[in-house]
Amino acid sequence: MNQALRQAAAAQNTSLLEYILNKMNRLEEETKTKRTLFAACPNSIAVIRAALHSAKRNKAPIKFAATLNQVDIGKGYTGMTPAEFVQTIKQEARRIQFTEPVIVAVDHGGPWLKDIQKQENWPYEKAMNWIKKSFEAAVEAGYDMIHVDPTVDITLPEGAIIDIRTVAARTVELIAATEHFRRKNGFAPIAYEVGTEEVHGGLADMQVFKQFFDLLKEGLEAEGLADVWPCFVVGKVGTDLHTTLFDTDVAKELVAVAGKYGSLIKGHYSDNVDNPQDYPLAGMGAANVGPEFTENEYDGLMELAQIENQLFSERKIAQKSNIKEELWKAVIDSNRWQKWLQTHEDPENFYNNTPERQLWLVKTGCRYIWENDNIKVARQTLIENIQSQGIQAELILMAPIEQSMDKYFHHFNLVNLAEQLSITQPQI
Repeated sequence: MNQALRQAAAAQNTSLLEYILNKMNRLEEETKTKRTLFAACPNSIAVIRAALHSAKRNKAPIKFAATLNQVDIGKGYTGMTPAEFVQTIKQEARRIQFTEPVIVAVDHGGPWLKDIQKQENWPYEKAMNWIKKSFEAAVEAGYDMIHVDPTVDITLPEGAIIDIRTVAARTVELIAATEHFRRKNGFAPIAYEVGTEEVHGGLADMQVFKQFFDLLKEGLEAEGLADVWPCFVVGKVGTDLHTTLFDTDVAKELVAVAGKYGSLIKGHYSDNVDNPQDYPLAGMGAANVGPEFTENEYDGLMELAQIENQLFSERKIAQKSNIKEELWKAVIDSNRWQKWLQTHEDPENFYNNTPERQLWLVKTGCRYIWENDNIKVARQTLIENIQSQGIQAELILMAPIEQSMDKYFHHFNLVNLAEQLSITQPQI
């Protein structure tokens, strides 16, 4: 996608992402404006479409960061392989003549971060081999970046903290395997992201943070990959599953340390963040947002459900979709909501949890069941009921997702970035 830009990056033997970051850095020197790349977690077709629409409207690059639970060689809950994911983005981009840069990435790639590996207690070698194959498929599909994240180890005693030396060694192993595959088969250069905000105290601890960088540098050099270095390192910057305040002081400290090693800090769990405008001011390189858009999609469907109920009461449609009831049943039956429970909450009986938490668990859990057959049928019935009355259901559904995305493009200073970089070219 955006072939002219990709060709320019290839001519410099660099990845598309690193090429864009380098141009952004030069632009910052000229304009004194700091920018943070926005990465959307593509947990549904609607989110992919909304991201492209929003990026086109804002004339900005868009980055898709897909976890292996979402997109993988065995497919994920989106029902897509890496190749199908890239092709879907291309098709959706073609529909709206999208010409801004698209960056496609693996998010949180590492052993036991794919839910089934943890649920079935996969041994280490099996889990690592699967991840290597997943990375190869991503390279073949034309991904631009891989987040290498071997920070989970289910073989450790409960509560034990994984040794940072182990994290570094496994990071090197996965990067080396991917790079050797890429170079052997002549694929274009890709970028890397490393680390996680979830190592308990881990990469938020400055000594551990620096040690990780040193071990990574030493390991890559030993593999003959001194020319490979991650453009992003994930940092714990205050936001997580249940907190929404970005800590600018911690972020600035992490940014300063990472900068000495030639990397930028990437924020995860940036959903519904209270102060998105502070990300570029703190020097953050990029930020991931995902579950927020599932919540937005749910809200859009509920707005349509209200319209449907009114139409039904007026006898303008014959049968309702019962979309709300279908969504709640599908999420509860999936048991995926249990993954997000807090320690004091009931994992056995969903309805023993507070009504507020029930709604949150359903809204965030919808991403796992969008592709269920019964949900697709109910959703299609809903859309047809609304459209039969001349109401633009798609616009109503997409509006809350796009509004959230517009917020990040604006606060991250990305509006008109494609134009300013002179990189808006026909891509298909």
